[in-house]
Amino acid sequence: MTDGVDKTVPELKLRIEDSEKGDYVKLRGGSDEEEQRSPAESSGCSLGFVWFWVKLIALVACIGVLASVIIKWVAPFLIEKELIPFINWVRSTFSIPVLGLLLFASVALFPSILLPSSPSMWMAGLTFGYGKGFLLILSAASIGVTLPFLIGHLFLHKMQEWLKQYPKKAAILRAAGEGTWFHQFQAVALIRVSPFPYMVYNYCALATGVHYGPYILGSLVGMVPEIFVSIYTGIMLRTLAVASDKRHTLSVVEIVVNVLGFCVTASATIVCTIYAKKKLSSMQSDEVETLPNFNQDDPGIKPIEPD
Repeated sequence: MTDGVDKTVPELKLRIEDSEKGDYVKLRGGSDEEEQRSPAESSGCSLGFVWFWVKLIALVACIGVLASVIIKWVAPFLIEKELIPFINWVRSTFSIPVLGLLLFASVALFPSILLPSSPSMWMAGLTFGYGKGFLLILSAASIGVTLPFLIGHLFLHKMQEWLKQYPKKAAILRAAGEGTWFHQFQAVALIRVSPFPYMVYNYCALATGVHYGPYILGSLVGMVPEIFVSIYTGIMLRTLAVASDKRHTLSVVEIVVNVLGFCVTASATIVCTIYAKKKLSSMQSDEVETLPNFNQDDPGIKPIEPD
């Protein structure tokens, strides 16, 4: 004890061990509690990893059971009463080129007026399949994300003021407008994959300073999972509609194929969404750490209160 202040001296343990090359002395710091804690922490990590896969498998199994129930009982009723009459009406009213033009226009224009374009994407998959449907949706989506980006010039100052009023909530958006070209591309793609409302981001993107190149490429790449899910949904609806229209139930093989396809598609979407959400949370944390608690020169920025 010196000047009334206690000082703790770490304990050094000396161990003499035998080996083939002779005896050696090993010095080791720490206590017995720390030595016992390491195996416990390792076992805890292992249990956490196993528990994650158990939950994932259980989730996939639940999705598979739910899909089987929908395909076997719920879907045939809705298809016979709603889907088949609608498909027959569309085919009798519009030719294939006209229908393609209408679907292209809806996917391209609906995001600008804050309307969902998923039903049009389903219809594109139902009518044109994977190849032509993918090209139609992707080309229309490029216009659908470009128009709000250009229209955002009219509301640029209002969007900037809104971002200043909510610095912590807008940190995830500002992260997409910083850094190199590839960083902006990566952030935009993650925002598109994540559950963040993409129609809102279409108008806010310009206010964050993101360039159009990484914005459009990141948007198209990030929308690929959603496009494939929509096309697969349309194709599955078409398969069920054909089966119901011909008055025969699906065979066991057809049900298994459809259920497995649905599970794989849903699982891939969930994994991509979770990964994107974690990456965006990391970017948001880094962005928030760089923000000052307040800015006296700018009254639009409010103090950040600790959570």
